[in-house]
Amino acid sequence: RDMSEHTAQTDAVVLQANELPAACPNPRMPLWSSHPKVYLDLAHGSARCPYCGTAYRLADGVSAHGH
Repeated sequence: RDMSEHTAQTDAVVLQANELPAACPNPRMPLWSSHPKVYLDLAHGSARCPYCGTAYRLADGVSAHGH
């Protein structure tokens, strides 16, 4: 049984509008787990960090606006 979608939804870092643009590592992560900063494309509502695999998603009602 594939739980990846369920896991991504429940274990994701939920971002509010004031936390955009989204970048990983995020301010809540301990310094020892740092990796190069990467900005995440949340245009589809969710993204996963290519370095550490942390899942991110937008909070309900929040949308990412491009510039």
